Amino acid sequence: MQRRDFITLLGSAAVAWPLAVRAQQPAMPVIGFMNAASAKGYARHLSAFLKGLGETGYVDGQNVTIEYRWAEGQNDRLPTMATDLVHKKVAVIAATSTPAALAAKAATTSIPIVFETGGDPIRLGLVPSLNGLSGNVTGVTQTSVEASPKRLQLLHELVPTTSVMALLVNPADPATAETITKDVQAAARALGLELHVLNASTDRDLDEVFAKLKQLRGGGLVISPGALFTSRSEYLAALTVRYAVPAVYDKREFVVAGGLMSYGGNIADSYRLAGVYTGRILKGDKPADLPVQQVTKVEMIINLKTAKAFGLNIPEPLIGRADEVIE
Repeated sequence: MQRRDFITLLGSAAVAWPLAVRAQQPAMPVIGFMNAASAKGYARHLSAFLKGLGETGYVDGQNVTIEYRWAEGQNDRLPTMATDLVHKKVAVIAATSTPAALAAKAATTSIPIVFETGGDPIRLGLVPSLNGLSGNVTGVTQTSVEASPKRLQLLHELVPTTSVMALLVNPADPATAETITKDVQAAARALGLELHVLNASTDRDLDEVFAKLKQLRGGGLVISPGALFTSRSEYLAALTVRYAVPAVYDKREFVVAGGLMSYGGNIADSYRLAGVYTGRILKGDKPADLPVQQVTKVEMIINLKTAKAFGLNIPEPLIGRADEVIE
């Protein structure tokens, strides 16, 4: 063999060797991540999810790939997104937000699903029980939906002279809207309040809701939890300030942006735990062996600057119960 031929053969082998090694390496697992809102509005929540995933040793782009599906507030897109992830044969679906979780569950009975929801997963039909599960679904709940009657009660403490209140719900998320409407209406009757249920599923709807609220002479607004309203927290806060409407939501971001009050579970911790469960399933755990986790700690945050702008005097006992006061 001539020297030139030998060098050519050696070079070809050197190129082929790493290609062969790469071909033998297993493909990275793929996570399908679904959410009913937008990536921009959920940056902090996604960061918490990735943190939890990292706690189990997985890093996006290094040893796992994540296929993101954001519905941008259009919940009717979620079933198609879920079906697409099933066809791609992802290893696990992380379905964050109630509409995404319901769409994922309807799309597959074989691919593991980790949900994150603010509602009661049993009441929603996601799981038959919190412990001793069966099937392909598990996840995390921070019970923000169940805290909605308490939000009305707190708002009533803030504006005790108001007898007319409103509840804002997203009709495109019927599972959440129906549950909250029923619970908050019962709480309103117990408090002797007149409650108007207002619907919004777009930004234009939100503007119309606040105009309608002024016509009704509503003295306060309870905003139901959900992906759409969370992704519009800053816009909602701006509307409450523009129309001088005392309002309560379940997310801290709403208060930081100028809203009056928030009362709800620690959603960042909820997303982190969902990330942990997703990583554990990638490592071989079965959903049936992972009981639904509940984030039970509830935080109350008050914006005193907004209260003063509205001419409200926050009772000292209420300030004392707050986990954070923004001045």
